[in-house]
Amino acid sequence: MNKRSILAAYLFLAPFLVYLVLFFVYAAVRAVWFSFTDFNLFNKPAWVGLQNYASLFREQNFVRALQNSVTFAVVVTTAQTVGALLVAALLDVKLRGIRAFRAAFYLPSIASSVVTTIIFLWLFQRRGLFNYLAGQIAAWRDVILVAIVTTVVLQALQVALARVRGRPAAAFEASFLLVALVLAALFTWLLHTLGVLTIRDVEPVTFIWLQTRRRFGGIPIPLIAIMIQNTFTTIPTLMLLYLAALQDVPPSLYEAASLDGAGWWRQFVAVTLPALQPITFLVVTLGLIGTLQMFDQVAIFGDAVPLESVITLAYFVYDRMFPGAQLPEVGLASAAALFLALFTVSIVALQRLWIKSEIDR
Repeated sequence: MNKRSILAAYLFLAPFLVYLVLFFVYAAVRAVWFSFTDFNLFNKPAWVGLQNYASLFREQNFVRALQNSVTFAVVVTTAQTVGALLVAALLDVKLRGIRAFRAAFYLPSIASSVVTTIIFLWLFQRRGLFNYLAGQIAAWRDVILVAIVTTVVLQALQVALARVRGRPAAAFEASFLLVALVLAALFTWLLHTLGVLTIRDVEPVTFIWLQTRRRFGGIPIPLIAIMIQNTFTTIPTLMLLYLAALQDVPPSLYEAASLDGAGWWRQFVAVTLPALQPITFLVVTLGLIGTLQMFDQVAIFGDAVPLESVITLAYFVYDRMFPGAQLPEVGLASAAALFLALFTVSIVALQRLWIKSEIDR
């Protein structure tokens, strides 16, 4: 390659390199410097050494932000990874019109995070959709239970009858399940028509999702609301990664497992999951990085929730850097930002070592 070609390549790269140096490298170096100083944008930075880092753990909001961030990362990363894998497995079939279903499942990730968060703010109101659905489930509880029990009994009877006749039938045989669902629906409708099953009169559910400091399982309820919203919006993107990986698994592996007598669950555990280990590492890594740096949902929820219930490390940095009418605490915010960066790198590195040890085992 001659010098002219090299110069042309650098000219094409120049806009990106300038952007990278100014907004990442320079900004990171300045943040490191500010983290060791007392600076509020209006005074001359004064060197204070490690004082900002020591002050972090004396800040009540920082400790809460650390707890909320770790809880959020663990719960949401687990939920979105499992959910993305299950949705991808369901959509990895060859059916007419399956592409339309895949597009429908992917749609939530296209919408702006701001728009999605505002929609969920409405859904979590006292008379919002979630409370309405909870009320309807409570009212139709008897009908739903009868329908479920009838479906299970009919499915079990069909499978048992098929096995008695010498036909190998899986517990969740699709054709049997369809028949069981139809017959259970007719049986439940008949009981409801005859007045044996009635819809209960229940008070409207007014569960408080947002304006509360209560906890469920040790997790603030407003933070759980954000977890639900974040999981809903991130599963579709991660589902695409799993879907692409599933389509690369050689069909011969499933054929060999089937010849050895392995059912669908054994094939999933022994064939699918090992083949997906590299993509699982990527999905978990992206999930941890995204959840540990979660900011926008907390900022948009704003005064609709108590700050101490949902504050995260990223929002703590923003809150100290832009505190409204007060002077910014640039040094403390920079220290918190660097702590967040190092903490994220450490968690991802530990996760990589753990997955690598599991693969080597």
